Amino acid sequence: MIPVKSTEKQRAAYTQAIMDKWNSATADQKRRGREWYATAHQFAAEIAEGNATKGAGVLAALSANKSWSENCRLARKAFIEGTASGHVRDAITKANRIMAGTDPREVLPMHMKTGYFYLCIADPEAPEAVVIDRHAHDIAVREIYGQRDRGLGSVGRYNLLADCYREAAQRIGEVPSKVQAVTWVAHIERK
Repeated sequence: MIPVKSTEKQRAAYTQAIMDKWNSATADQKRRGREWYATAHQFAAEIAEGNATKGAGVLAALSANKSWSENCRLARKAFIEGTASGHVRDAITKANRIMAGTDPREVLPMHMKTGYFYLCIADPEAPEAVVIDRHAHDIAVREIYGQRDRGLGSVGRYNLLADCYREAAQRIGEVPSKVQAVTWVAHIERK
């Protein structure tokens, strides 16, 4: 696990690794990554009858440990049936509260992955929001952790990596969520 209190040298190395992954992405990967959250935003609006905020909240609430396709299936089903299912009780409760009209910011952990996932889908151009998942972590540390614990439940470690993505984004000239999405696409499609 990376240290929560990293040195400037470590932070610079994580930021450089993110920029290197960005630079290794093909033009097609960059295009798809740049469009990822905008496409998710459109889907969120579609499933929630035009209310992208509500759709994004339900998608985020039902996202933990689910593939994107399964996440979308569960969220669509929740809106069609009027109640969430197919996930752990906590995720279902959060999704149902959001569908009932509670602001997603009152329901989701806004300082961690799920909250940031909501923010990125709700506003794909958000200047500070960035999702740090296992792939974002592995990109920054230049190592595939597999099933090992990355410690991303620690707010300090999460914020450290988020700040590195923000720094890389500033240097690249993109919003952090697009840098995260492009590097994610390049990472999962690596040979």
